[in-house]
Amino acid sequence: MSRIPSIIKEQQQFFKSQKTKDIDYRLSLLKALKLEILSKEQAIFNALEKDFKKSEFEGYLSEIGLVMNSLNLAIKNLKRWARPKRIKSSLLNFPSKDYIYSEPYGNVLVIAPWNYPFLLALEPLIMAISAGNTVVLKPSELTKHTSKITTEIIQNVFSENFAVSIEGGIETSTALLAQKWDYIFFTGSTKVGKIVAEAAAKHLTPVVLELGGKSPCIIDDSVNLKLIARRLVWGKLLNGGQTCIAADYVIVKNNIKENLIEVLKAEIIKRYGSNPKTSPDFPRIINKNNTKRIETLLEGQNIIFGGDIQIEDCYISPTLIDEPSLDSKIMQEEIFGPVLPILTYETELDIETIIWNTEKPLSFYVFSEHSDFIESIIKKYSFGGGVINDLLIHFGNHRLPFGGVGDSGTGSYHGKHGFDTFSNKKSIIKRGNWFDPSFRYAPYKGKMSLLKKVFKYLG
Repeated sequence: MSRIPSIIKEQQQFFKSQKTKDIDYRLSLLKALKLEILSKEQAIFNALEKDFKKSEFEGYLSEIGLVMNSLNLAIKNLKRWARPKRIKSSLLNFPSKDYIYSEPYGNVLVIAPWNYPFLLALEPLIMAISAGNTVVLKPSELTKHTSKITTEIIQNVFSENFAVSIEGGIETSTALLAQKWDYIFFTGSTKVGKIVAEAAAKHLTPVVLELGGKSPCIIDDSVNLKLIARRLVWGKLLNGGQTCIAADYVIVKNNIKENLIEVLKAEIIKRYGSNPKTSPDFPRIINKNNTKRIETLLEGQNIIFGGDIQIEDCYISPTLIDEPSLDSKIMQEEIFGPVLPILTYETELDIETIIWNTEKPLSFYVFSEHSDFIESIIKKYSFGGGVINDLLIHFGNHRLPFGGVGDSGTGSYHGKHGFDTFSNKKSIIKRGNWFDPSFRYAPYKGKMSLLKKVFKYLG
């Protein structure tokens, strides 16, 4: 921690050298990062397996593949993204040419979470570097194996004055947040997000907060239940349920609840076996403390499937909960595990009562074949992003901005949106000298009529 001020000072000096604004230099490092990740692919798989017992397929699907996609996108498009954008001029400024310039903010702090420790560390770093910033990355201390390989990759590609990974616990995060940054990007819980926002406010530092919340999944009675069960089980149990955009609970039309429960049970067994603990495809909870936390949430609940908890192995089986009370802990806290509460509705007023019982969620899911119902629901409620008739897949489209609203976060990224997040947009007007209309200059007598006409036709 004693090195933090000196590292920041070195990065500030390097940024002032203007070297990071050289697009070819950025591209060379992004290409080097791509090669380094490719060479370390098996080591990354091994680290994820040690931290989560995560399969290689899931590791590539939800971490490495998305990072590589982000790198390929930046390498292919960076020159176009960084080019000044010509904007239509205003009649008031005739003659002129107007532009938006993208410039890096400067020294950026990225604090990554533990649930997708490779993806959610590397993707913000890639976009911050693409935009020309220097970066200090703080990976999670809970995923020590993945954080270690992430640090090694960054050390092998970047000099410390451009990008560095600093491992450590809460003390390290606290020391980093005590410094003055030009931009902070945080992914994690709402509770810690508020601490980050408070620290940033002391220096008026802009922040992106990628948080979480209780994301609902509404299912009406027009759907193919077997298809819905397949998609719901996949989206809920990916990464052992430790996904910020996972469906936190289901609200199903009351006349199909029992059928839904039966197909969910059958689907879980089909995918993970009668004993998911032995499945090579079912990850573990990150640590004993989080396993105990989820165990506490289950106390007093009506468990209708699963409920097997083994603290020492950080194992919780896929679990279904029937009709929990809205004021229970399991309906007040984000679950972040393989536990799915199932509630019912009869009217849209019932849905309102449930959803407005919590803060604005990060994600929102609706399963229905009724377009009017779908439109009514997605227009009524505020949330970060969502999917109709599937789960999670909005995260995978780099053309869509990804972020929350209210307690689920502020700001967004992904693809070009990520480059823009880490870029200050500078407005520039290049005024021509060949013509200088006199009506803006005093004296103003007799010019009001012309002025009003100009404002009327402003474009």
